[in-house]
Amino acid sequence: MELLIGALGASILLLVLGGLALLLLRRRASGGDDARLDALAAATASLATAQADLGGRLSQLSEQSTTERAELMRTLHERLDGVSKRMGDSLEQSATRTAASLGELGKHLQVIDQAQKNISDLAGQVIGLQDILDNKQTRGAFGEVQLQDLVSSILPPSAYGFQATLSNQRRVDCLIQLPQPPGPIAIDAKFPLESYHALRQAGDEAQTKAAQRAFRTALSKHIKDIQERYILPGETADSALMFLPSEAVYAELHANFPDTVEQSYRARVWIVSPTTLMATLNTVRAVLKDARMREQAGVIQAEVVKLLDDVQRLDERAENLQRHFKQAEKDLEQIATSTKKITRRVGQIEDVQLAASEADVSDSAPEDPHEHAAAVVDLSKRGA
Repeated sequence: MELLIGALGASILLLVLGGLALLLLRRRASGGDDARLDALAAATASLATAQADLGGRLSQLSEQSTTERAELMRTLHERLDGVSKRMGDSLEQSATRTAASLGELGKHLQVIDQAQKNISDLAGQVIGLQDILDNKQTRGAFGEVQLQDLVSSILPPSAYGFQATLSNQRRVDCLIQLPQPPGPIAIDAKFPLESYHALRQAGDEAQTKAAQRAFRTALSKHIKDIQERYILPGETADSALMFLPSEAVYAELHANFPDTVEQSYRARVWIVSPTTLMATLNTVRAVLKDARMREQAGVIQAEVVKLLDDVQRLDERAENLQRHFKQAEKDLEQIATSTKKITRRVGQIEDVQLAASEADVSDSAPEDPHEHAAAVVDLSKRGA
């Protein structure tokens, strides 16, 4: 485009110069300078030739410019189409990603709403729990329920009893039936929450010391009560358990009140938390299992002794039967001998009868009594 503008400018300049040259030639022709006129005519002709060449070039440049402009327009259209397509694809992808992000955001918002609802419910439950713990009676019931849940989830029903009454008419929260020794062991739930809260909320040293004294006094009283009420010689074990339903209270006691812990050791009142009570109950379960195994072993041993007695009696009876078999065998032998003798005697009797028949058939001679007696004696000897 710039070349076309330059060519047009040059053409106009040549036309102006040609017009000026003709004007000068006319003015000078009147002076009779023919040589210069010829030179100017030649220059004008040369200028016309140059103008013609310039026109051809301008036409060529115009065609080239048109072609380049068409190519440029085509390229621009292609690039615009490509840019439009890319922008469309990008916008579509952006819209898809935006929709997906909005969907994920909606899900997250739902989760947040549910979490907020759960937090609100939990806050209500915490407030309800706080109301329960603020009341001394309900706080004690809370500790008893937690104790019952732990015991019933670990031990068999035959191994414990809740709210058991002892011989001193005292009722213990839980009585574990251990074999002798050590015997049944009592567990009582205590929850000194008020003194613990006062200890946690103490602002200065004076308040802290006062709260520590109150906490120590409350626990010492609980230890003494358990020792006096639930450790009965000959009825229960020589120790008992005090259940603290709060790990925080248990940790505070063992961290900052070693004198109270020592007091519980001397009183043989073992302080346990939910975690340590679970370990203790698992140990109790193992002890009960071992006791049952020992009991079953005793039963098996007694049955084995009875079985040995039965085996001994069976052996004696087998010996007696063997003696009877031997006697029966001997009797059978004797019976066989007697049977043989009887058989021989029957044969002898038949011989005697045969001899008598022969005597009857003889010459009917009178029988000699002495000969007949001798024959009978001879047959008797043979039979014997």
